Amino acid sequence: MSDPAIPTVFESPTGAKLALYRMAAQGEPRGAVHINHGLAEHAARYGPFADFLASRGYHVYAQDHRGHGQTTAPDAPARQFGGWNKVMEDVAAVNAAIREANPDLPVIIFGHSLGGIVALNHLMRAPETVDGAAIWNSNASLGALTLAMKGLLGVEGLVGGKGQPSGLMNALTFAEWNKRFKPNRTDFDWLSRNHEAVDAYVADPLCGWPASIALWRDFVAGIEYAQSTAPLKKIPDGLPIQLVGGGQDPATDNGKAIEKLSLRMKDAGLENVQTAIFPDSRHETLNDLDREEAFSLFADWADRATAARQA
Repeated sequence: MSDPAIPTVFESPTGAKLALYRMAAQGEPRGAVHINHGLAEHAARYGPFADFLASRGYHVYAQDHRGHGQTTAPDAPARQFGGWNKVMEDVAAVNAAIREANPDLPVIIFGHSLGGIVALNHLMRAPETVDGAAIWNSNASLGALTLAMKGLLGVEGLVGGKGQPSGLMNALTFAEWNKRFKPNRTDFDWLSRNHEAVDAYVADPLCGWPASIALWRDFVAGIEYAQSTAPLKKIPDGLPIQLVGGGQDPATDNGKAIEKLSLRMKDAGLENVQTAIFPDSRHETLNDLDREEAFSLFADWADRATAARQA
């Protein structure tokens, strides 16, 4: 296992050189957790969460996605994915490596925000490769808005080129969400009530950058798939799933998108879905003022999920 602050290079079949962080469980391992970070951030930010999970007996793995952090890819410049399917191929490759390294341990996939859409897509594509899935702070309930977003991004791409930052999407998302917390202290008050966490995000050159038109188009493709119903029905009925959100998170309509996804999963026949909304938390539940409670909520759920797998 590598120093958690120093990633190793994981060569994906896509050609990407993924920055992969690993942290070993303390004591006898219970399972492995595969973390997928959100948009315009990187895996190293999950250090405190990884420390906690290691103390609870979990190996932790987390890669920087294409266009993010320290990952490089010949077909994905900084701030671009190079295609949604490429992202998913990278994630599948990391998942396979985790399972190969830990053949006797349950594997849980975790994702925050964009990473939650990644994790949900992986679950829907290959449910046999995970023993549990945690989707946090993700909006897979945009409905017809995805079509509008595709159209707007298409027009914007014709004007400025798809590699350019999407001023339109930044205005409709990050900037718009922050208006709900006026008077603003920073441009990212919507992330958390924890000033220290927000200030660290603002000061981090690998965070908060405006995503490209191409990246947004790929992200919307992932949301579209996450909204489809047929793949949900292929997931084993009893597979443990955890959905978590913040009651003050504008990105998920104050948690309503989390509850909609929960209902959709239950309508698809999934019987083991835990849903929790932290009433006062904003977008980054893992970095908000009640993060210790959030850490424990995940670990307690993971303990039950891994115990069921090993029974």
